[in-house]
Amino acid sequence: MEKLKAKDQERRESELAELYSLEQKFLSAQQWKTDYRAHAKWEHYLSCDGSPDPTVLKEINTFMSLWREEQNEDVQLVMQKGEQVLILIEKLQFLLLDTSPNEITEKETAQYQESILALQNLLHQKYNGATEHLLKTANMCEDSDSGNMQAVIKDKNVTFCIWANLKKKVRFKNHVFCDAQHGFDLPKSLAVSSVAVRILHTHYDHISPLWLRCQSVPKLEVLASKELTQHSKDNVEEPEEEEKKAREESSMATEEEMCSDGRKSDLSFKENSNSITDANEMEEETEKKPEILDIASQVQDPLMQGETNEKEEVITDEHVVDLQQFVPVGGVYHIAVLQLPPQVKQVKDWSMVELLDGGLEAYSYPPEEAEDATHPPIQITLKLSDDVMYFEDPVIARWDPAGQQWRTDGIGNITYETQEKSITFEMDAFYTVALLQDAHLNMPYQAWELQPTGTDEALLTVTTVFATIQIQVKDNQCMLSSVVVEEKDVLSHITGKWTSPVALRAVLKKAGVNIFPGEYSHKYVSVNKKAPLAEVRAYQQMALVASAFAFAWSKWNLEAGQEQVVFKVSEHLKADSVKDWSLYMFNGQKAQKLKITETSEAFSEELEEDSEFHSTLYHMLKDSASTAAIEKVETASFLFIDVIYQLFLATRLLTYS
Repeated sequence: MEKLKAKDQERRESELAELYSLEQKFLSAQQWKTDYRAHAKWEHYLSCDGSPDPTVLKEINTFMSLWREEQNEDVQLVMQKGEQVLILIEKLQFLLLDTSPNEITEKETAQYQESILALQNLLHQKYNGATEHLLKTANMCEDSDSGNMQAVIKDKNVTFCIWANLKKKVRFKNHVFCDAQHGFDLPKSLAVSSVAVRILHTHYDHISPLWLRCQSVPKLEVLASKELTQHSKDNVEEPEEEEKKAREESSMATEEEMCSDGRKSDLSFKENSNSITDANEMEEETEKKPEILDIASQVQDPLMQGETNEKEEVITDEHVVDLQQFVPVGGVYHIAVLQLPPQVKQVKDWSMVELLDGGLEAYSYPPEEAEDATHPPIQITLKLSDDVMYFEDPVIARWDPAGQQWRTDGIGNITYETQEKSITFEMDAFYTVALLQDAHLNMPYQAWELQPTGTDEALLTVTTVFATIQIQVKDNQCMLSSVVVEEKDVLSHITGKWTSPVALRAVLKKAGVNIFPGEYSHKYVSVNKKAPLAEVRAYQQMALVASAFAFAWSKWNLEAGQEQVVFKVSEHLKADSVKDWSLYMFNGQKAQKLKITETSEAFSEELEEDSEFHSTLYHMLKDSASTAAIEKVETASFLFIDVIYQLFLATRLLTYS
């Protein structure tokens, strides 16, 4: 054993240098993404298609000013323009989430955040304006059966349901919108009043103040382990190599608070897929603090959790929803009762309508002057979207504009019909509501496997309690291949589409399938804590060799302790070949092949016979790998490696399995 350790120490420097040359692929990927963004910006400029560049303040302000001036738009026109607005918002959010900190200034970050809020607010104002425009002509669209007006207008982003109480008859106090299957049952006092009921279902969430925090993964600053400190004393050059390697880790740091409806927001986005610090800076910092290793990545640091938790805001009100644990799924339902505006009148060839200065006016229910009196509740039935998975009965919450939070009080008598995918409940007033689901239902994962399927192609399979998720990777993109629940393929609307890892994560979360731990997920999941040094470097080095080697979950990872990770590895050059699994253990600085197998009775760190220690996983695998496998590793595309690495960091398979 002593001889093996001495041999490992002798070749350590040369192995780290060889690994470092491989790791240049991460720098290449970062540079490619920077160039791609610049090229896309230039292409947009040359296209002159009339759409604004959301990053240019003057263009986005002009776009909003021109749309704000347009009056009396109908709902369909707002929906059409709304799709363009949502694309602009998405572009800005993607920039904030995917750009490294050294490529975006604080001023630009603040500008993009303000633009997002302004676009969200304007879009909601336009829906209010379109509602008013429609209600003025409600008497022109009377229903032949009830004499009241009802309309359902929908597209992929919005379902707009409106009902106007023109006849004011008690027997028509309930209504179901046939095309949407949403419905309501009004108290008698409202059934005889001049009111309208609107259910505006936005399939997006522009309400939650922590919406982006739910999408984010935190940054990690790690104190080096004792082993690294010791090695830094033994080998002066090594910390520089370690530091350089660590700096290439992907950075996703976010502390975001998203607000809408004109509310001020305090957002701080620093979520990036590959933030790499300048080499000179790294060397300077290494000289100052050789014992400190800053790893900026998407991994929550277990060593720092105690410190983080002290800074967390503790929710004492039992009715306030903890958005670190629960996330809105399936969009937001804006349910409102409105004062019916004066109706249009036909006078000969003229259509005349009285204009009110106040615009769209909400009807007060329960009446403000009789707060002490009891008032019957409003019953609401919502048909849930087929595009969203609800693995358990959803939690219904109402938006509290004053407290800027989701609350569960004021809502009762909830009935969830699993087969019909509908939910019925009562509210003591009209609220904006959302259905929330535990963000960690699919954690911890039961198993996972990554296998190469071709040149710069791979398939990642994650098995959870409720679902099996398969993600295909090819070059610089990934695709949701399938989501299987109870042996049935679901969510076909989002499968088979090539996209970026950041976009795929957002799409899966929106559909209710969350396999991406967040900053505070360790509070809600029984995690298999691992030292960040071991975890992050394992992801990086696994990604570097993923073109020729398959990796999979091992039960012994639980037994290996915090400082080490254990996983199965098999050389895999042909997609249909049988995998011959071996177990490997890695602590970030030392890799070894284990003698035990997955079916052994107890965990042991004993080395496989005729095997040695190595400083890197790459060199450990190289000992027994074929020439073809090593050639494939060396020629693998830097974009493919980067996507695999991003997926590893986003799912954190070694900790959350």
